Amino acid sequence: MKNALLTLLLLTTIHVNAQKRPRELGIKIGVLPTGTFNAITDVAGVKVGQVTLTDGKDIRTGVTAILPREGNLFQQKVPAAIYIGNGFGKLAGYSQVEELGTMETPIILTNTLSVPTAADALIDWTINQKGNENVRSVNPVVGETNDGFLNDIRGRHVKKEHVLQALMKAQTGKVDEGNVGAGTGTVCFNFKGGIGTSSRKLPEKLGGYTVGVLTQTNFGGVLKVNGVPVGEELGKYAFKETLDKSSDGSCMMIIATDAPLDARNLKRLAKRAIMGMAETGGIASNGSGDYVIAFSTAYQIPHETKQGTSSVTLLHNDYVSPLFMATIEATNEAIINSLFMAKTSDGTQSHAVEELPKEKVLEIMRKYGRLK
Repeated sequence: MKNALLTLLLLTTIHVNAQKRPRELGIKIGVLPTGTFNAITDVAGVKVGQVTLTDGKDIRTGVTAILPREGNLFQQKVPAAIYIGNGFGKLAGYSQVEELGTMETPIILTNTLSVPTAADALIDWTINQKGNENVRSVNPVVGETNDGFLNDIRGRHVKKEHVLQALMKAQTGKVDEGNVGAGTGTVCFNFKGGIGTSSRKLPEKLGGYTVGVLTQTNFGGVLKVNGVPVGEELGKYAFKETLDKSSDGSCMMIIATDAPLDARNLKRLAKRAIMGMAETGGIASNGSGDYVIAFSTAYQIPHETKQGTSSVTLLHNDYVSPLFMATIEATNEAIINSLFMAKTSDGTQSHAVEELPKEKVLEIMRKYGRLK
């Protein structure tokens, strides 16, 4: 009997402590349906690869790679746009995407001081692909957040091989969240942040398009979960007593869609991700680098062509609004997923960050009638 009770206790403890996404716990964010995996990889062809670096007490960092499609991305580029919510960051590759409306490399997310290393690795990746033997200019796209509270960031532990490994490991399907990849050492709303992802699938009458979002969360404010003032209820939020810098940080938001949009409408889509971030209580503080990169997989743009003109079918402006809503919902949920899936972590200089207290959050959600 004692053994049976012990086993039951262990199983109960494991069940309670297991990391679960909000939807598994009865928190449904938004009204639109999700894709199969509720992840950026629900957009056909999009792959994600991650390398997590943890060692001793000092190393808490990593790499997250997002590949828009199979094949040689440099030779067949994707339409893309970047929106800057707050520019306290080190996003590489912005100006060419802004100027030309195309993206020619995968997207790498890492920590602030590893951006040059990641860019160098992306250049290697690109020029070594078959068909790129004569390439002499590459625009690597690399985003970052500063994980220096938990990670010995000055040690610059991310190496080129880690970036290349993340690119080679990239796959479709389920995406790991929380303390993984570029989210290994991040902090969000004074709790452990990380990688989060979500998607929305529009009804066929609205085009049937998919929008997927992946976030690297490392910012602050006053946490809200599905409209509920969780941060206020927990008594843990920015500027509660002093002009602290807990709200500083960054949030990288990557949007993928199969809707046929050009760079102009992709930038409009990207702007809506900031609205999704705001719904979680983020405030885009002075020291926060909040960037959105949006791309479409609906068509490719050749690097070189003998034709002076091109013909592409694009979605009319009047039909873009459902995609705006899908982006807001998916960004909101991706950020909240990053918090729910993250685990308590210690780090360099004896620092530690607690994970979101899910049981207390569920009690608060129940109090406000927002738990199914």
